[in-house]
Amino acid sequence: MSYRAPVPEMLFTLRHVTGLDGVDPEDAEAILTEAGRIAAGVIAPLNRVGDRHGTPFADGRVTTSPGWREAYRTFTEGGWNGLSAAADHGGQGLPKLVEAACTEMWNGANLAFGLCPLLTQGGIEALAAHGSDDLKARYLEKLVTGEWPATMNLTEPQAGSDLALLRTRAEPAGDGTYRITGSKIYITYGEHDLADNIVHLVLARLPDAPAGTRGISLFLVPKVLPDGTANDLRCSGVEHKLGIHASPTCSMAFGDNGGAVGWLIGQENKGLACMFTMMNAARLNVGLQGVGVAEAATQRALAYAQERRQGRAVGAPEPTSPIVAHPDVQRMLLTMKAYTAAARGICYLTASALDASQGPGGQGALDRASLLTPVAKAFATDLANEVTSLGVQVHGGMGFVEETGAAQLMRDARILGIYEGTNGIQAIDLTARKLPLNGGATARSQIAWMRRAAEGLLKASDPAFGHMAARLRDAIGSLDRATSHQLAALTSNRPNAALAGATPYLRLFGLALGGACLARGALAASAALKAGETDPAHAARIALARFYAENLLPAVSGLEQSVVEGGAFTDDAALALAV
Repeated sequence: MSYRAPVPEMLFTLRHVTGLDGVDPEDAEAILTEAGRIAAGVIAPLNRVGDRHGTPFADGRVTTSPGWREAYRTFTEGGWNGLSAAADHGGQGLPKLVEAACTEMWNGANLAFGLCPLLTQGGIEALAAHGSDDLKARYLEKLVTGEWPATMNLTEPQAGSDLALLRTRAEPAGDGTYRITGSKIYITYGEHDLADNIVHLVLARLPDAPAGTRGISLFLVPKVLPDGTANDLRCSGVEHKLGIHASPTCSMAFGDNGGAVGWLIGQENKGLACMFTMMNAARLNVGLQGVGVAEAATQRALAYAQERRQGRAVGAPEPTSPIVAHPDVQRMLLTMKAYTAAARGICYLTASALDASQGPGGQGALDRASLLTPVAKAFATDLANEVTSLGVQVHGGMGFVEETGAAQLMRDARILGIYEGTNGIQAIDLTARKLPLNGGATARSQIAWMRRAAEGLLKASDPAFGHMAARLRDAIGSLDRATSHQLAALTSNRPNAALAGATPYLRLFGLALGGACLARGALAASAALKAGETDPAHAARIALARFYAENLLPAVSGLEQSVVEGGAFTDDAALALAV
């Protein structure tokens, strides 16, 4: 079973959960329909091929999987690489919201392939926001079109997520360039044969830089220099990984022969701010990767469950029934589908906030996007791991072997909670940095948005909603109380009390927000049915939202207890872990 982009559900979410402000609905439908055709017909067929072929490495060069270069050419020639980039630089100038839906498709079709344009997109944003006019003129259009893809070079062997420990050096050459020396690890698409040049964005330290993160600068270091000669950098190896086998994860060496030539992006010692422009875009996109791979796993599991016959369902006339007729399998499939839809709503909300940040009242929308980004990244990717695991379970023994493809999706999804800031780091970011925005007002405003969805359910009074309104109202109450606890712990100088509950708090936030997104969809579906529409998808959306509210949202009460009462474990953690 091959991936098919769920364009109707994407469009429904865009129209009724986030809103399509500034986008013509017919244009959005045409774009997503064509993107879905590319995803299903060009990119998805290479997924299993890439997983088996991997990224052979020899003599410093990486060979991508068969068909990869042709698919990448089709992708870039179609203009898909720069959907939201400015038209002045060769982009389409489309909203982030439309791009978000397409990003979900590329990664649902083939996660390893989708990583290359994802990194380039972040490079485009960093260079457009912080690069000099000369660097923009030389590199930006090439990045936007995808002719030259980009990478992010942050991690070093001794540093991990602690960027304060970076050792890569940058020496001024006296001509406006710098000489970069050092090594980086875990560089996605650091070397490949999809293009004749690769634009590396590299974090490094100047000789007189302050210690810690205050002394980091960002440099553009191309594989091929403007005069056509090779730069002093090389791929020193590729990692052998659990998943995403077709995405080359490289170790990079800079300056074997005196130093790789680089150009400063932004100001000296301000590189972290420049890189975070890139990382924030990447974190939302990783959340969208989670949505995509969860959708792919759900499609695959549902198709298998409809074909696989085993046992006899209660009341069934046949001696054996498709396993989709058994209640426990139905529970697993509905969980997969509901989690995926909730994560999609959250990620699209985040993209919508980023779009709104460019218009009137932009700072408020930017604060909202900042609040939602760690939730989008961590919640969606945690769910991707759970959904792909359930997909294996639905397949039974056939899920544990590679033949069905369910195992690959589970293997590929596992990295999503780790890269671009582990999900624990996202939880810390949410609690320590994003909740205090505007004295907590940004978070309270988002909670008020959720309450309006619960109030809408009560007002609509549709019997098909079941206990949806009550369960959502309870979840929002738990989130409100947990938010108060986290903010109080921070303001009373009890950071460990807040940080101990950071991960369950993020999960609670995501569950409640996902419930509100599905509730908004259920309200729209109910209104459509009452207006005489006969699309069976509307009743299905209501049923899915009800399942989420009545079966998954009750978990928030336990999460609230973990946040409010569970922090005491830090007092005894050293004692308990010593044995």
